[in-house]
Amino acid sequence: MKIITICGSMKYKEEMMKIAEEYTKKGNCVLTPIYPTGNINEYSKDDIKIMKNMHLERIRLSDAILVLNMDGYIGNSTKNEIEFAKSLKKEVIYFNK
Repeated sequence: MKIITICGSMKYKEEMMKIAEEYTKKGNCVLTPIYPTGNINEYSKDDIKIMKNMHLERIRLSDAILVLNMDGYIGNSTKNEIEFAKSLKKEVIYFNK
């Protein structure tokens, strides 16, 4: 069993959930980003900062990250998460579709 944090663009959250389920069925503990339940423009800067920091904590707790490379798209935030994971010597797994 591995602890795996999913990283990728929030515009692919439906796919993230399906992939999280798939990897969980394979016996992994999968950590996912927290999806905003309201309008992102209504979140304070502190709220956004906390959510980003907690995602980095998920990466810190993980054995690996699973990067969703949907349609060849990896955004800047995800690129930063990849570099963060690499700096911690975490395995980086790419899921390409």
